[in-house]
Amino acid sequence: MTIERTLSIIKPHAVAKKIIGKIFYRLECAKLAIIGCKMLQLTPSQAKEFYVEHQEKIFFQNLIQCMTLGPSMISVLEGENAIQSYRQLMGATNPIHALSGTIRADYADSLTENAIHGSDSSTSATREINFFFSCHDLFSKSCQL
Repeated sequence: MTIERTLSIIKPHAVAKKIIGKIFYRLECAKLAIIGCKMLQLTPSQAKEFYVEHQEKIFFQNLIQCMTLGPSMISVLEGENAIQSYRQLMGATNPIHALSGTIRADYADSLTENAIHGSDSSTSATREINFFFSCHDLFSKSCQL
């Protein structure tokens, strides 16, 4: 059993659709504990820094614009094989290809407005979690306050 942490972002358009609770319910049903959570609106500079690995891609400016339109719900999830479990629950990045019953199949509007973000590896998870949270923001047995 490998207990991992991963970052989850419910993106601005999904927050505007008032589906935070529906997504959180699915996370908890999948045995992913929400051990830290905050709502904030990313500035363009924060979004560019967070998504720096995509800066040369054609969709980068559109991604930054979508991520700064309104508040996002940013969470740290913890559970057994959390990274892979969450990625399966999210579904394919392009909702057209997402399996039925995944979050993106049910709630995404387009490739860019795909409802949620999740870390794709343990390296990314560590970087992304540390971008938004300190240990003092997380409530887990593995992070004693």
